[in-house]
Amino acid sequence: MSLGHSFKITPEELKEIFARLQPYLPKNLTRFEGQSYGLHFEFAPFTGREEEPSQPSTYEDQKLNYVSLSENEAEHLLREKAGVVLDKVYEKAREQWRDAAYVADLKDVVGDAPARWKTYQQELKALESAYAYLRMSEAAQEWPSAVSRLIDAQERTKSAGIAFDEIAREISRAHDKHLYADLGHDAALAAAGYPAAREWPIADTRHYGKNSYGTYDTHLPLAERTRRVIEEQDAHVGKVGRLSGAHAGI
Repeated sequence: MSLGHSFKITPEELKEIFARLQPYLPKNLTRFEGQSYGLHFEFAPFTGREEEPSQPSTYEDQKLNYVSLSENEAEHLLREKAGVVLDKVYEKAREQWRDAAYVADLKDVVGDAPARWKTYQQELKALESAYAYLRMSEAAQEWPSAVSRLIDAQERTKSAGIAFDEIAREISRAHDKHLYADLGHDAALAAAGYPAAREWPIADTRHYGKNSYGTYDTHLPLAERTRRVIEEQDAHVGKVGRLSGAHAGI
């Protein structure tokens, strides 16, 4: 006889079930109670570095092993309920452990990503300024120097993008590893101590290390995004040089 997912446990039954299950419950279980909407469990925080909670067998326990309905209906139902309760305790424990393991792995790999992201933003801003300057009339008076400064800004931005991608790749791998955790990417990074990480461009893991990308590929590494920006700039400045007769195109 299966109880399915919906059943009632009286306070007296829950007290008896808790007593019988005591040797099998997770050590960090701090609260075990029945409420109007169902069972409620609380655990001391997981670090994520413990072994994943594993439900122990109760088959050899004389107060929890199987008793047929015909043999003893009350005892059969109580033990069935105890089995469901134990399942739910460990289901909840595994959920919380998976989230903790996810956060712990992110803490290990994030490192100086905030500083690298800040550096990239600064270099990109400088690149945008150098490119915008070429459209000003003053740039015509020093075209070779202005283009040279653009090239320098491009190289710095490219390097900053590559540096950020080194860590972003590890973050992306952590996201993939913990695909079945309840926490989403932004929530996990926030729990790891990086709420601002929601702004970080973390690409799909499969995109890191590729030599080429399709036109419609999305969630690209920062280095590839930067390469595309630079390619557009080069094409524009080169065209300006050809059409204007300048000899200092990129």
